[in-house]
Amino acid sequence: MTLPTFFEMLNTLVSSPSVSSLSPDLDTSNRAVIDHMANWLHDLDFDVDVLASSNERKFNLVARKGRGDGGVLLSGHSDTVPCDPDLWTQSPFTVKEDNSKFYGLGTCDMKGFFPVILEVVQQFKESQLGQPITVLVTADEESTMAGARHIATHHPISADVAVIGEPTNLQPIFAHKGIFIARIRTVGKSGHSSNPMLGVSALEDMYNAIHAIMMFRTELQRSNNDSVFAVPVPTLNLGCLHAGDSANRICGQAELLIDCRVLPGMSSVQVVSQLEKRLLAVGSQLDSDLEFELVMPPIEPFKTPSNSRFIQLMERLSGRPSGTVAFGTEAPFLQQMGIETVIFGPGSIDQAHQANEYLSLTQIEPAKRALSQLIHEYCFK
Repeated sequence: MTLPTFFEMLNTLVSSPSVSSLSPDLDTSNRAVIDHMANWLHDLDFDVDVLASSNERKFNLVARKGRGDGGVLLSGHSDTVPCDPDLWTQSPFTVKEDNSKFYGLGTCDMKGFFPVILEVVQQFKESQLGQPITVLVTADEESTMAGARHIATHHPISADVAVIGEPTNLQPIFAHKGIFIARIRTVGKSGHSSNPMLGVSALEDMYNAIHAIMMFRTELQRSNNDSVFAVPVPTLNLGCLHAGDSANRICGQAELLIDCRVLPGMSSVQVVSQLEKRLLAVGSQLDSDLEFELVMPPIEPFKTPSNSRFIQLMERLSGRPSGTVAFGTEAPFLQQMGIETVIFGPGSIDQAHQANEYLSLTQIEPAKRALSQLIHEYCFK
């Protein structure tokens, strides 16, 4: 079977919107992307399973060629972030080639990885394989990572090693931080500002909550440090605060969104528990009601030993030393299934989540060569 061209496959995927968002008004199904990948992989003699994810509109795909419990897993997410088409110089849902770049929503992060995978795996016949090639396509990486969570819990995959094709400029990534996002809300009582006794200021009580959060951040950073990261300490960002509605009304409600990124060796779940306990203790001393809610469930940090055979092989195949990134991926869920994992893909994270996102054509062939050689190393008889 002959696949469509790289451009045709990428354009088909990009022109199939698959936005993942916590806002129901922006969120869309990813079924069209999954169906295109399923059809192409089926035509390449893969056994293909399309699996429901966390809700009836979202799907994962697991495809395998070859027999055995090891081999190579090639993994990527099917969804994109939302976009504002008015900020783009062309339609975000149509690929445009210009100056050795493919422009379009998801070309870099990370629909561009799927034509790379397809052009690599079409080279190999099942009779050549001593261990299988597995392809995983997930849902909702950009919001809750519900797709990868669902696979790890309900449909675990076996493989020796995995490559997640997030945009790394073809640098092997052996570690990243864990992350969670939380909402803190204080609920007081509105009243006329001329008499503070008429109400309870949720904003003043939020001030006390923020002080507790910043003290907690200081403690985390004093006791945790990892020099392999450009920012070697855990971070806790006060990202978004909404409070009150008028200068002459006592603030009745305040809401703060934070994100926290923890180092390998720390536990995101434990940090959530510690912070919630700290804030609820503060809340018990306030006049407002204080609420703590996870907006994005914790993602644990990821780390594969940088001196492992797999990482050293990826350094040799890419011609680049391995490194770390601050952004999160689905790697912890692959590790949960016992698969040694690296992040490695074409494109730069600097182009992700931005208007006029693009994938450089110059990185496509090197990515294909590295993955082909990896399959030879782990899958051939």
